[in-house]
Amino acid sequence: MTRSAGPRDLPGAYWRLTGAAGVGAVGEGAFAAAAPLLAATLTGDPRLVSVVSASVYLPWLLLSLVAGAVVDRYDRVGLMWCAQAVQAVIAGVVAILVASDRLGIPTLAILVFGLGTCQVVAGNAGQAVLPDIVGQRLLHAANGYQQSIVLVGRQFAGPPVGSVLFAAAAALPFVADAGALAIAAMLLATLAHSGPRSAAHPPAGHPPAGHPPVRTAIAEGLRWLARHRLLRLLAVLLGVNTFCFHLGNATLVLLATRTLHVDAAGYGLLLATAAVGGLLGGVAGPRIVAGLGTRATLFAALGTNAAVFGGVGVSPDATVLGALLAVNGFATTLWTIITVSLRQRLVPSRLLGRVNSIYRMVGWGLIPLGALAGGLVAHVFGLRAPFPVAGAIRAAALLATGLALARAMAVTLDPRE
Repeated sequence: MTRSAGPRDLPGAYWRLTGAAGVGAVGEGAFAAAAPLLAATLTGDPRLVSVVSASVYLPWLLLSLVAGAVVDRYDRVGLMWCAQAVQAVIAGVVAILVASDRLGIPTLAILVFGLGTCQVVAGNAGQAVLPDIVGQRLLHAANGYQQSIVLVGRQFAGPPVGSVLFAAAAALPFVADAGALAIAAMLLATLAHSGPRSAAHPPAGHPPAGHPPVRTAIAEGLRWLARHRLLRLLAVLLGVNTFCFHLGNATLVLLATRTLHVDAAGYGLLLATAAVGGLLGGVAGPRIVAGLGTRATLFAALGTNAAVFGGVGVSPDATVLGALLAVNGFATTLWTIITVSLRQRLVPSRLLGRVNSIYRMVGWGLIPLGALAGGLVAHVFGLRAPFPVAGAIRAAALLATGLALARAMAVTLDPRE
């Protein structure tokens, strides 16, 4: 058992990084709430609305590998603030087009794809740079606090702001997003000059010296992950869990409103309970990992997720459903803290961007497939069916990989973990 690090143990550079992530998350939350509302005002065709939603995730599938190679070639903090500055410009363009009534679905989808592309770069760079700022000993605490702050911005503060501003004037939430992203970029720009740059990571915009071609660099990251037994298994489980999460959640709104007769405001509260669980997991997660150990906490989180999904499908009312969603949010955050910290500890710094990008491509790339599968299961077997099906798949995956995962962790991790 080890002592859990507290906020005072983390350096000032970490809090500037996390502050930028939190401010940016508020803008992202506002955009996430306003973009579907905007799409619904532009078209009544659900297929076109879904194109906008898919455009957010498509860059993770198409561009993650290249983005990972870029993150391993250039100054990572420089890439982050450049990406967020471009996002601010894109959000500003959306605001101008909305205000002038010149925005259609195709243009919106293209601009959302651009935002997602920047997020692939910024997200990979953010995870890759954190170990250099806090050191390995503080990774659990650093990831836990950052997860909590981002969650508050993205799920608590941002969406209500975006909805209220959209009701006042359709362009306002996009102006707010542009402003938040610009502030985040400025915070990161100060961090980029807070210490000497590594020779291995030249400033953003300067050509790297002595690096192999991009294809060779990507292949190196793929080989490294394929040969690392523990992270390879965790990547497989991430893909299964992400697929199952969206298999269940794709029709959650219909389960809540049609089966449990929850109104629109009540549905918002249900989503908030999941966010509360995630927030508590981010705050308490480092202490739980310090007390129970990495292995026990990881298996407990995976088992809890599978059991909760089975329970959601038989929830008798909204109260039980909300409680289960909160527990799921708590367990999911524990999983995230542990697996992100493990990648940051185990992957060599020069490969961290590429390995992270492969890892996240597997997870985020399966989101559309999981959502489509959830809709099909709900259509054929009823609105309660997707969550138990997803829970069963999660349980089967855990049983199938559990022994190998335990052995890989025993070989890789310190016995005290």
